[in-house]
Amino acid sequence: MWLLLAFLSAALLGFYDAFKKKSLRGNAVLPVLFLNTLFCSLVFVPFIALSAWAPQTLQGTLFYVPAAGWEVHRFILIKSFIVLGSWAFGYFGMKHLPLTLVGPINATRPVMVLLGAMLFFGERLNLWQWAGVLLAVFSFFLLSRTGKKEGIDFRHNRWIGCIVLAAVLGALSGLYDKYLMKQFDPMLVQAWYNVYQVFIMCPLLLCLWWPRRAESRFRWDWCIVGISLFLCAADFVYFYALSLDGAMISIVSMVRRGSVVVSFLFGAMAFHEKNLRSKAVDLALVLLGMLCLYIGSR
Repeated sequence: MWLLLAFLSAALLGFYDAFKKKSLRGNAVLPVLFLNTLFCSLVFVPFIALSAWAPQTLQGTLFYVPAAGWEVHRFILIKSFIVLGSWAFGYFGMKHLPLTLVGPINATRPVMVLLGAMLFFGERLNLWQWAGVLLAVFSFFLLSRTGKKEGIDFRHNRWIGCIVLAAVLGALSGLYDKYLMKQFDPMLVQAWYNVYQVFIMCPLLLCLWWPRRAESRFRWDWCIVGISLFLCAADFVYFYALSLDGAMISIVSMVRRGSVVVSFLFGAMAFHEKNLRSKAVDLALVLLGMLCLYIGSR
């Protein structure tokens, strides 16, 4: 069950990436990121309010947000900082790089999660799962070759650096999620970490973007709403999957990178990006890695 939920989360994340790319084209990054956090929090505020003021309406359902004190919320606040850092670097990188390149790079993120899962949670992979991981690693080197065809040097391009930093923080967030899901309710974590992100973003927006708004212009795009909706749905399924018995963060994280299929199709069909043939080969390796992980997890 948890593996099927991971695949569903992957599909939703693919749409999330596509809407994010569309919203960032020719647009200021920080306002888009702020609105994403705002809309995500607005999705969960009604559940928080109903759970607090009329608990009988949601109690016993997946949408109930239990009450918790500062001893719990401090851990959720840490989650908010980690995720927001990953998003910020990822947004800047995605604005300046092709979606068909960013997606496969992000698909290698679970390799970092794997190392952390083995170190902190004692998870062990079988031969099929190791084959999937090695294919993901190999695909990264092929992607660097493909990037050179578009004038993108992986070693010296700062936007590639942003994507890599986003991946590192995302991997750290994934490991932290496994720790949180062992102790706290999934809805409690997801609802409140989204709310906290709004309060973190407010001073950043006012100090970093507002004084430069004339040169870094923002325009409204309805795709920004789509970013939040698909992200909330993807994360909800993801947190629920991690809360199930037997769920392995290294596998869930790897499968979620299958979102690259949806984002790749959007990059090719909607954004008309280049060098699709060589990128398709890299993508095929990522998908083969996903298949190996699926076989090894049955």
